[in-house]
Amino acid sequence: MQITVTVNGVEYTRDVEPRLLLVHFLRDELGLTGTHWGCDTSNCGVCVVLLDGLPAKSCTVLAVMADGHEVRTVEGLAGADGLDPVQQAFSDMHGLQCGFCTPGMLLTSRALLDRNPDPSPAEIREAISGQVCRCTGYENIVRAVRAAADRAAEAGTAAGTVTS
Repeated sequence: MQITVTVNGVEYTRDVEPRLLLVHFLRDELGLTGTHWGCDTSNCGVCVVLLDGLPAKSCTVLAVMADGHEVRTVEGLAGADGLDPVQQAFSDMHGLQCGFCTPGMLLTSRALLDRNPDPSPAEIREAISGQVCRCTGYENIVRAVRAAADRAAEAGTAAGTVTS
């Protein structure tokens, strides 16, 4: 079956098996190995990508279901100006350890901040509740998301300031 999917701003057309999972399409067909494949049951969240801007567990989405849609992976977070603020905050606040869950955490956090630029720690914990991290107690992850929100707010204020 032929599908066309926009991944990280690039349109790809491929012939795929109808039963191919999106996680395998991204990893095996496109070589985007930042999307991890973990538990095989959709419980761990390491496979999260943004599908039309919303977090989706790519191990539960068939590639054919993404036909005509936009997918963003961790490889698509950084821009021309450098790391996404969420990526930078995770680095600065030590919001990662082994890194296996990090891509899903980053994308879920980006989606949260796109919807809610000033989330409370409780809202952050709720948003990332679908991701399992076995290396940390989530405190630094919550701090990192909060720091990214704070930096964005500061940048917005600075950008809106008129100087003469």
